[in-house]
Amino acid sequence: MAEAITDSIVAFFRDSIPKELIIFIISLLPVLEIRGGMIAAKILGVQLWKAFIISYIGNLLPIPFILLFIRKIFRFLRRFEKWNKIIDKLEAHSDKKKETVLKYKRLGLLILVAIPLPGTGGWTGALVAALMDIRMKSSLPIIAAGILIAGLIMAALSYGLLGAVMG
Repeated sequence: MAEAITDSIVAFFRDSIPKELIIFIISLLPVLEIRGGMIAAKILGVQLWKAFIISYIGNLLPIPFILLFIRKIFRFLRRFEKWNKIIDKLEAHSDKKKETVLKYKRLGLLILVAIPLPGTGGWTGALVAALMDIRMKSSLPIIAAGILIAGLIMAALSYGLLGAVMG
């Protein structure tokens, strides 16, 4: 799914904005995050180190804002009935992921963010941390480390480094 969405975004913007900006925008987006950024970078032919830095910064940028403001944003949006269903889904998704964090504490949050699969990542980790009232001072470094690990995994997968190391 992330590959198809990433392909569509890359195709849409390819000839209109710089490659680096495409990677950055994709990395900012929920669901795609650093996974999509690294895939886009490979599609666009951007060097690995440059792709990694852009994707990492893009994925990390919204995290402090989510940690600080998501509860207020949810409260505000709940005043409009059409948002209740979406917020309920996000909170239910967060509740499912919360068990891992409760069971393994900081390691659980790290694992939740570090595994580059749909339903995990920095956005989900930040949402879980915010809804569990984990302070930014504690959660931000863990989420940043998780994004770093996810980025390294995606770099290996996207740029074929696993094949080069193992073969």
